[in-house]
Amino acid sequence: MNNGDLEGGEEAFHVKGGRKYSPVGAHDRAVLEMSSMDPGSSSSESKSSIRKIKVGTQDSDGREGSIPDNGGANGLNREHKLELFGFDSLVNILGLKSMTGEQIPAPSSPRDIEDVSITNGHPKPSDVKMGTIMGVFVPCFQSILGIIYYIRFSWIIGMGGIGESLLLVSFCGLCTFLTTLSLSAIATNGAMKGGGPYYLIGRALGPEVGVSIGLCFFLGNAVAGALYVLGAVETFLKALPSAGIFTETTTKVNGTISEPIQSISTHDLQIYGIVVTIILCIIVFGGVKMINRVAPAFLVPVLFSVFCIFIGVLLAKKDDPEPGVTGLSLESFKNNWSSDYQNTNNAGIPDAEGKVHWNFNALVGLFFPAVTGIMAGSNRSASLKDTQRSIPIGTLAATLATTGLYLVSVFLFGAVATRDKLLTDRLLTATIAWPFPAIIHVGIILSTLGAALQSLTGAPRLLAAIANDDILPVLNYFRVADGSEPHIATLFTAIICMGCVIIGNLDLITPTVTMFFLLCYSGVNLSCFLLDLLDAPSWRPRWKFHHWSLSLLGASICVVIMFLISWSFTVVSLALASLIYYYVSIKGKAGDWGDGFKSAYFQLALRSLRSLGANQVHPKNWYPIPLVFCRPWGKLPENVPCHPKLADFANCMKKKGRGMSIFVNILDGDYHECAEDAKAACKQLDTYINYKNCEGVAEIVVAPNMTEGFRGIVQTMGLGNLKPNIVVMRYPEIWRRENLKEIPARFVGIINDCIVANKAVVIVKGLDEWPNEYQRQYGSIDLYWIVRDGGLMLLLSQLLLTKESFESCKIQVFCIAEEDSDAEGLKADVKKFLYDLRMQAEVIVITIKSWDVQPEGGSQQDESLEAFTAAQQRVAGYLAEIKTAAKKEGTPLMADGKPVVVDEQQAEKFLYTTLKLNSTILRYSRMAAVVLVSLPPPPVSHPAYCYMEYMDLLVENVPRLLMVRGYRRDVVTLFT
Repeated sequence: MNNGDLEGGEEAFHVKGGRKYSPVGAHDRAVLEMSSMDPGSSSSESKSSIRKIKVGTQDSDGREGSIPDNGGANGLNREHKLELFGFDSLVNILGLKSMTGEQIPAPSSPRDIEDVSITNGHPKPSDVKMGTIMGVFVPCFQSILGIIYYIRFSWIIGMGGIGESLLLVSFCGLCTFLTTLSLSAIATNGAMKGGGPYYLIGRALGPEVGVSIGLCFFLGNAVAGALYVLGAVETFLKALPSAGIFTETTTKVNGTISEPIQSISTHDLQIYGIVVTIILCIIVFGGVKMINRVAPAFLVPVLFSVFCIFIGVLLAKKDDPEPGVTGLSLESFKNNWSSDYQNTNNAGIPDAEGKVHWNFNALVGLFFPAVTGIMAGSNRSASLKDTQRSIPIGTLAATLATTGLYLVSVFLFGAVATRDKLLTDRLLTATIAWPFPAIIHVGIILSTLGAALQSLTGAPRLLAAIANDDILPVLNYFRVADGSEPHIATLFTAIICMGCVIIGNLDLITPTVTMFFLLCYSGVNLSCFLLDLLDAPSWRPRWKFHHWSLSLLGASICVVIMFLISWSFTVVSLALASLIYYYVSIKGKAGDWGDGFKSAYFQLALRSLRSLGANQVHPKNWYPIPLVFCRPWGKLPENVPCHPKLADFANCMKKKGRGMSIFVNILDGDYHECAEDAKAACKQLDTYINYKNCEGVAEIVVAPNMTEGFRGIVQTMGLGNLKPNIVVMRYPEIWRRENLKEIPARFVGIINDCIVANKAVVIVKGLDEWPNEYQRQYGSIDLYWIVRDGGLMLLLSQLLLTKESFESCKIQVFCIAEEDSDAEGLKADVKKFLYDLRMQAEVIVITIKSWDVQPEGGSQQDESLEAFTAAQQRVAGYLAEIKTAAKKEGTPLMADGKPVVVDEQQAEKFLYTTLKLNSTILRYSRMAAVVLVSLPPPPVSHPAYCYMEYMDLLVENVPRLLMVRGYRRDVVTLFT
């Protein structure tokens, strides 16, 4: 049954005059809010768009052919060994390609016959892909072996000594080594697209974390490119001072003698830096082919310069080539073993009055950029032939090679010169190099340019990968097609790099750049730790040399290094990443990547569900889980799957919006025929729930009729103690006016099913007038507490007070007592009970005797008497009708297809009881914001029609009323 059909029968819907019911129409305000929603594609549309395409085959001679369609069972008529399963190409083509992320249209239903096109033409020529050496090892090696090795490493050994320098290199190398293991594990867990560490972190920790760390890592790579460019230019101008365009002089005071010293001009750094950046960007714009050709030209001279340094160390002698050089000496080794931290000036020269104080923490901050660059290969993941093989081998080889180089250099540099020489000669590597220092100058320039090239190559691809995921619409300008070069992203990266080059001095932001690298390493380690700890079925990495403890150790070391370098810059980098995370969570689009956090939530939910067990929930732990029955006993427009005010009411049953609601609807029909319609309706209902900001899930059940469907719902919905405990539905106010005789039986059946299933019931009368969050209510929330309901009515009134629309109301509790009861004693007991429950409410006790008191004016009594007389006549007429039918057919008295026993005096007594209760409500609560009253159970063996008459009389002229029935369990408790 569609939303446009009547829920009580198949008669056409016609609005008739009446003062109590205003059906939801297409122009209703709540409906117009929903008009812009995408209701989702219906099954009829999907079925009409099915394409019939031939399945291409190849003959033995290689010619393409087709399979004739002779009207077989599957649209195909040919012999097949697995005739039982039919012949289709879903398994070998659609099934496999869908797992690789290709968008393949799937059939809308197993019953739909659809042929699938398979192109057997020549494959599209792929772009140039790189292997392990050129794609991963060379970029990582060039990025790691940078300017710090040439001009700062010997100084670090002189300051920290050989012992602490070994500890420093081992500590930083252990960080990158553990990160490489985590990176290798995640990279070998499946096919990897572009984006490198961003892709890995985003798919493991979610899009918000991935984008925040990815953008920080992109910024770090872009600014690092400027650092490398400035280092190359500065080395070039020191080697060739005559190449400077501008000259600057500073004055060095030695005692009373002033000595002018020529220094490098900032303008020269800016001009040459911009020129070098432009040249590197032209190379990057040339694409993978150009980078593959240029990269060896940068790497080979660097390796040769390192070889010349080692030869120079072995050939060095005492005071040769300069004073302070001892050659490989055991005495120098012993003297340089311990640390000698000193104060220095800004240039790093020891000075007793210097303002820069060095310690081990400061050395960590200075040296750690020398080991960054392990992500340079993974940044190019989109350009690699085999990411699962190249990234682990290439990255680990580069990490071990450079770490080994640093460790060997500690011993060699520490034994080849005195401490004073190590601290004062910034270019000791050039001094001792064989055969002359110019080789080291070339090596420094080319190493820094190579590192800058890798940064300008990896950063744009990282930004393009983030943009291609379509998480942040603001990044759509950087999106590229598969296999295309990210030219716009490269230009943007070059602009950032040039801007930093123009600044000329990056000392203030250099630690933050280092923090961005450490933040990325921490993210990779945490991703591997989370995936390994959860051990989901899809976690099957080929790289076996990892363990969650190693990943956790790697993440911990990264955090320790961050705080060792600078706690202030750590806070700045974390704050920036948090701001990006917050922005993505608000403005970004959801990416369903099956990340580790969702897996963690799922496993936590499973463990929590098992821990809850099936025992009765204690009142302290009880939470309402409403089962919202969306079927509205009326007509709704096609694009509105649920009454617009039902979600507002469901939210009122949650404290501060916390909790879960289950929105259900029943689709009449056969499940095999209506399965696709149910999926479309469920998607539409889920969209509606999200639109209304209601925490809940949507469920559509296909059943032969409403009764069978609802019985299936109340029996099977939920797991363990996480089952819906309150059924919420609208009161069918339309039934009598439209003469929908099917509604009473269904309505009574639902209430009886809830009683049998031990579910509480809340029936809303006056749903059209229920206030939204912006309509503030005043007055009172009146409770007519007649039967024990476990405190559910009291709890609902307290939940209503937590909403903005009802927070200005007060609670009044009306207790209905017998005529001979002690009214004052009952009032005192109820007050004490409410006090112990921490509930503030006014208590009013009404005895049955007071019902007979005629109120002033008598207007309420007259209104109720008029409705009472009409109900008496209708009940008498209905009973006479079924008695006549039974007498005519010679059968027992039947109603709603089952035998009934009618006591007319009892029916009139029930009518009189509801008359008195309705009169009392109108007398005391006519101006109440909402009235809550105990729901009487349907009398046994009474026709459903009679019960509906009782209920109609109870709600007569009450604008907004909740009928509540508990389920024999306490939902509130006096104790803490």
